[in-house]
Amino acid sequence: MKKLAICLASLVLAGPVLAADPAPDTPRPRMAKIVLIGDSTVAVQGGWGPSFCGYHVTSAVACVNLAKGGRSSGNYRAERSWEIAMEEVKGGGFDKTYVLIQFGHNDQPGKPGRSTDLATEFPANLKRYVEEIRAAGAEPILVTPLTRRQFKEGVLQDDLGPWAETTRRVAAELKVPLIDLHARSRQAVQEMGPTQANRFAQMPPPPEVAAAALTGTTIPASKPSDAAAAQTPAQNNAAVEPMGQAKLSFDYTHLGREGADYFATIVTKELADAVPALRRFLIP
Repeated sequence: MKKLAICLASLVLAGPVLAADPAPDTPRPRMAKIVLIGDSTVAVQGGWGPSFCGYHVTSAVACVNLAKGGRSSGNYRAERSWEIAMEEVKGGGFDKTYVLIQFGHNDQPGKPGRSTDLATEFPANLKRYVEEIRAAGAEPILVTPLTRRQFKEGVLQDDLGPWAETTRRVAAELKVPLIDLHARSRQAVQEMGPTQANRFAQMPPPPEVAAAALTGTTIPASKPSDAAAAQTPAQNNAAVEPMGQAKLSFDYTHLGREGADYFATIVTKELADAVPALRRFLIP
């Protein structure tokens, strides 16, 4: 017992055991960083970004989701969120930093303080993001906007098509890798139809909305009356996509966990094809 006490005392006096410093010739781990910027369809609680960062990248990737609800290609910069993103882009220690850029939902008309002109401002904003990311030594990747899930007589209503096409055009002009999430998500949602697509929302649809979906036509979740169902009015996306974090509710834009997982998988597969150097960092 006396010898044991002496040994324990010596350990206490010696203090904590420190981890050994690496040998001078030990190579540093090779790591990449992926930064996400965009609107609520990318952001935490409402977008595909959390699933992508949480389940589709390896531990050799730092994945930072800086997308914010209600932001367009214009007000994301105007409110200085882009300055924060650029600090992440410039952060050292990584072999390569990639920045995924997805805007369009809030660039549409009818959203004061957010809307941008499709012919002039929107493409100019995308080009400026690309140029500044490249100037910082990182690689920009443009992402076309995620489709909404509204139907009329069994046909998906494509109100984001022009913004997706402008994004494609900018990517081609500047030779930027492109993830055509709009095309992939539009095809998938059209094939599954409104009833199956409703499961991607944050909350289950109200009974009247679920019943209307069986007819092939979606109705605004905010007006689930018999009159609304009969008239099948168009959803006011400016009203249901307010500034700030998406609230837990049913709509045809934002994503719950199942929707986030589904579309994050599409983004991952498209990213692996668009940027082969990233494949070893991705989990399909």
